[in-house]
Amino acid sequence: MIAIIDYGAGNIKSLQFALDKLNLESELTIDPKVIRDAKSIILPGVGAFKDAMDALIELDLVTVLKREINAGKPILGICLGMQLFYEQGFEDGSWEGLGFLKGSVNRITDTVKVPHMGWNTLTSHQESSLLNNLTDNPSVYFVHSYAVGEDFEKDTLVASAQYGGTIPAIVKKGNIVGMQFHPEKSGTTGIQLLKNYGELIS
Repeated sequence: MIAIIDYGAGNIKSLQFALDKLNLESELTIDPKVIRDAKSIILPGVGAFKDAMDALIELDLVTVLKREINAGKPILGICLGMQLFYEQGFEDGSWEGLGFLKGSVNRITDTVKVPHMGWNTLTSHQESSLLNNLTDNPSVYFVHSYAVGEDFEKDTLVASAQYGGTIPAIVKKGNIVGMQFHPEKSGTTGIQLLKNYGELIS
C-alpha cells in the first residue's frame, strides 16, 4: 500500500484515481501508523512552500517522514511535494524544507511567463528505470512558479525540461524520487511514469 500524505495541499483524488488504474493500492492519510506500515509514501502538493511546511509541522508529520525516509522507505514527491524535499525555499521569504536533498527552490526567471503552465518535453540525463517505455520526446504537464535552483546535486538529475533555463523535472537519490510536473495530469506518459515508480517499489 502507498500512503498519500493528505495534508491539505491540493486536490489529490486524481492522483489516487491514476494509481487505481494501475492496480497500485493507496490510501489518503496523515496517520503515522499507516505511513509506517506503507511500502511507499507519496508527498503531493500545490500552493506555497511555507504553507505546506507549516501544515506538515502542525500535523506532526515531519519527524515521521524523516524517520521513514532515513530508514530507506521509498518516497515520491510531486510538484510542490518534490520542492519540499530540498533544504530551503525562497517564496516570499526564506523557509526551511525537509532537507532530504541538497539545494534550494527559487522563482523561475522573469525572462519567461510565470507560472510555467502546460505541456513541456522531458530530456533524459541518465539511464533510469523511471524512464522505461516512454515515447521519444515525452511531454508532461507542469504548473509551477518555483523550481529547484542551480545548487542541487547534479548526479540526482534523471530528466529536465527547458523553460527560462533548465528545470529539474525528475530527480532521484536512493529511495527518494521527485517529479516537478503532475504525472496524474500527463496522459499516457504520466501513467507510464507512475507505473515505472510502482515497479521500482514492488
